[in-house]
Amino acid sequence: MRLNRLTAVASAAITLAALALGAVPASAAPGPVATPVLTAGSAGGAPVAAGDALAAPLAANTRATFYSTATSTTGVTCAASQLSAKVLGNPAAPGTATESLTGLTFGSCTSNITGVTSVRSLTVGNLPYGLAVDDGPGLPVTLTGAAAGPIQATAVLNSWFDTITCTYQLSGAFTGNADNAAHSLAFRTEHFARSGGSSLCPADGYFSATYGPVTDTTLPGNPAVHVN
Repeated sequence: MRLNRLTAVASAAITLAALALGAVPASAAPGPVATPVLTAGSAGGAPVAAGDALAAPLAANTRATFYSTATSTTGVTCAASQLSAKVLGNPAAPGTATESLTGLTFGSCTSNITGVTSVRSLTVGNLPYGLAVDDGPGLPVTLTGAAAGPIQATAVLNSWFDTITCTYQLSGAFTGNADNAAHSLAFRTEHFARSGGSSLCPADGYFSATYGPVTDTTLPGNPAVHVN
């Protein structure tokens, strides 16, 4: 009985000593940190934090186009465009990162619509938009209208007759895909319907553009954003 009591006391003393030295049982050791959907620089790189600002120009040697049909080349073409967004949430992969599209600008635009002599402006309205980036197959990207209203585009054109304004809206989601090789976002023939403006405006507009590289402008060096 005395031996058992001494053994118990010794065991307790060893446990207290281990705790005092900071020893942690293997079962209590922290596990690996989960990789978030968006990382900076590379797969498994630094997590992109909520609140970070993202930006992307048009991909090199590409144009943003707003054509009258899905297969035509008649409409408005812009040699410059810039996308800006703010990260709202970046959960562990697999999952969906959420962002707020805060800016989408266009410049150096021309038109080959009969009767149009030049493009004064091409702008988007009702910002900000919701932007979701999913790390599932194809890396789908979804752009949605926000509280201010649906996704909207307005072209102001100089014509033979007068200056005309053409307003278009997207009734549903605006979809595209991310690409980790180029760190880009691509949208193809997204359909807008004319919602206002001159009767001389085409009834429909189909938008296509590729933006990249997408970079995290909050982090030093503006690293490219990777979807895990």
